[in-house]
Amino acid sequence: MSEGRRLRGVALITAMLITALAASVAAGLAWDNALDVRRTMVMLYRDQAIQVALGAESWVQSILREDLADSQTDHLDEIWASDLPGLPIEGGEVFGRIEDLQGRFNINNLIDQNNEIHQESLEQFRRLLTALEIDPRFAGIAADWLDANQDAAFPDGAEDPIYTAQMPPYRTANQALSSVSELAALENMDKASFDILLPHIVALPGRTAINVNTATGPVLQSLDENLSAVDVEGLLADREGGGFADIATVFSSIVIPDVLNQLEETSNFFQLKVVVRIDNVRITYFSVLERGPRGDVTPILRSLGTI
Repeated sequence: MSEGRRLRGVALITAMLITALAASVAAGLAWDNALDVRRTMVMLYRDQAIQVALGAESWVQSILREDLADSQTDHLDEIWASDLPGLPIEGGEVFGRIEDLQGRFNINNLIDQNNEIHQESLEQFRRLLTALEIDPRFAGIAADWLDANQDAAFPDGAEDPIYTAQMPPYRTANQALSSVSELAALENMDKASFDILLPHIVALPGRTAINVNTATGPVLQSLDENLSAVDVEGLLADREGGGFADIATVFSSIVIPDVLNQLEETSNFFQLKVVVRIDNVRITYFSVLERGPRGDVTPILRSLGTI
C-alpha cells in the first residue's frame, strides 16, 4: 500500500510538471506570436506611411510648378510658404511644411569651381556666425573641411592632422557637402552651437544665390559688416506683404556690388518636411526639391528622420 501511494505521488508530480512546462511553452509561443504580429503591423504601417509621404511630395511638386507659372518671385506670403494643414488618413494623419532653402547660407559657396576657398563667401559666413553669437573661427575650419588641399588655412584652418588624432580618427571631406549634418564633425563644434546654426545654413549643389525675400534675419545681417540687428528688423518689415518691391533699389546702398549680384528674389531649391502618423507608427520624411526654369520639380535628396 505504501509503495502504491508513493508511485501515485510521483505520477501526480510528473503530471503537474508536464502541465506547467506545457503552459510555459504555450505562453512563450503566444508571446512570440504577438510580437511577430506587432512587428509585421509596424512594418506594414511604416511602408504605408512612406507611400503617404511620397504622395505628399508629389502634391508639393505640383504646388511649386503652379507657383512658378503664377508668380515671378518667391516670398513668405505665398501658398507654399504656409504649413501644410493636417489631413486625416486611414488610422492617422499627415502634415508638414515647405521651406525655401535659398533663404539660408549655402555652405558649398565657401569653395569655388576650382575647389578653393571663396574669400567673399568666407567673410560672409564669419559675419553669419558673429550675428548668431557663435565662434567665427568655425568659418575657416568649415572652409578647410571643404577645400581640396591639405594645407591648413591661417589662422583658423584645420586639416587631416587634426582629425586623424581624434578617437576614432577621421578625415576631412575635401569636397562639397550633400548634408550640413557633416559640419557636426568640425573641430570643437559643440551641439549647442550646431543647433543654433542649423536653421540658417544649407548644403546645395554648386554656388547658389540668396533669396532676400525668404532669407532669415541673421543671413540678411551677414550680407554686409555694417548691417546691424536694427537694420535687419527694418528689412524684415519692408518685405512683409509680398517681398521687396525692387531688391536692387533696396540693397544697392547697403551691400557692395559683388554681394548685390548674389541676391535674388526667386528660388530653385526647397525642402519638404512631412510627418505621417499611422496608429502609433510615426515617420518624418525630408525631401530636397529642385525646381527648374520650366517648372519641372525634381527630388534630389531624400531622408527619413534626419536632414
